[in-house]
Amino acid sequence: MKIYDIAQEVFTCAVYPGDPSPERIVMLSTSEGAVCNLTAIKMCAHNGTHVDAPFHFIPDGKKLDEVDMRRFVGYAYVASHEGDITAEDANRIYKEAERAAKAKGGDAIDADKRILVKGDVTMTTEGAKVFADKGIYLFGNESQTVGPLEAPMNVHLIMLGTQIVLLEGVRLSEVEEGIYLLNAAPINLGGADGAPCRAILMDMDA
Repeated sequence: MKIYDIAQEVFTCAVYPGDPSPERIVMLSTSEGAVCNLTAIKMCAHNGTHVDAPFHFIPDGKKLDEVDMRRFVGYAYVASHEGDITAEDANRIYKEAERAAKAKGGDAIDADKRILVKGDVTMTTEGAKVFADKGIYLFGNESQTVGPLEAPMNVHLIMLGTQIVLLEGVRLSEVEEGIYLLNAAPINLGGADGAPCRAILMDMDA
C-alpha cells in the first residue's frame, strides 16, 4: 500500500482571499524552562485543505457534525483536467470514474461517488449541475474554492444543495489518475460550516 498525503501544511497553507491566515501561538516552551512544549492555533475553518458542509452556503443545510462520514471516507477517483469544468467535461469525468469503478470491482467499488480533479480547474454552474444530478458524495479540487474565485456562490449552492461534500485545497501533483481509498475525515467541529482535514489517498495495490 502506498499513501499519498494530499493535504497542505497548515501554517504555510493557501488562504482564500480575505480569510485570516493560520497563526501558531506558543503557550509553553521547554527552551524557556517550561515542562513541555504547548501550541495553540488560531485559524479559519476553510484555510488550507478543508471540507465544506452544506451549512457553509445554505442556512438550513447540514452542519459539519451532521454529515454522514461515508461521504468523507471511501473509494475515490482522481481525474486530470485544466481550465473550466463544463457540463461536457463533468459528464466525461463521471463516466471515466464509473468505468474505472466497474472494472475495479463492480458495485463494491463506489469510486464514482467521490471524485477529485487534479489541475488548475474551475467548476462552472453547468458542470456542477451534472455532478449534482449524478448524486456523488464528494468533489475535491486543488483550488481554495470549487467555483470561480470571484463568484463562488452559485456553484456551492448547486453542489451543497444536493449534499455533495466539497474537499478544497488538496494537492494532487504526485498522484496519477485512477482509483484510491480516500480518507478526508475533518476535525469534528460541532455546528460548523466546514473544517480542516488531513486528507490522504491510499493506493491499495502498490
